[in-house]
Amino acid sequence: MGAYKGIVFDLDGVICSTDHYHYLAWKKLADRLGIPFDEQVNNRLRGVSRMASLEIILEKSEKAYTDEEKEAFAQEKNDTYRELLKEMSPKDLTDEVRDTLNELRARGYLLAIGSSSKNTPFILERIGLGDYFDAVSDGNNITHSKPDPEVFLKGAERIGLDPSVCVVVEDAHAGVEGAVRGGFACAAMGDAKDDPRATWHMDSFSDLKKIL
Repeated sequence: MGAYKGIVFDLDGVICSTDHYHYLAWKKLADRLGIPFDEQVNNRLRGVSRMASLEIILEKSEKAYTDEEKEAFAQEKNDTYRELLKEMSPKDLTDEVRDTLNELRARGYLLAIGSSSKNTPFILERIGLGDYFDAVSDGNNITHSKPDPEVFLKGAERIGLDPSVCVVVEDAHAGVEGAVRGGFACAAMGDAKDDPRATWHMDSFSDLKKIL
């Protein structure tokens, strides 16, 4: 196992992909409000909390909205998103991810989730990993979203480990920044693969078996 004892995984884009569902849900809201929304705007939302994402979308609005209206918009988006998530199943967990997780667990690593999403428990249930991880830290137990390191720090705390002996696995630049700020080593993949702040740069999830 070397120097590391635990791994804290982001969920969206790392364990499974719900990006398309996020995009569809935000686009439905933006279209209703007459606000331009495309993949470029959507990419700015990666790893960011729901309310912070809404603020980014509303930057292009010609209207000002009250806090109550914003709360309603965020709830509307989440209702649409959760409805779309019902389409997910264990088939959305790839063999590569499942086999890698099982091998890392067999090697003795403690495994945690560190996700800004409040839907994390629901998503894990849908893909068949409801009780799999040793700990889950998500949007339901944090005050600050990434790039604040809080979600990772609480994940490490819940598996009883110091950040110095944990690796964060991330696919968003905000997540890489949060990991570094929290004192974690970071394995980056996906959109964040080439982030210079990451400790390792992964082409695929199974690269973790070589890194660790």
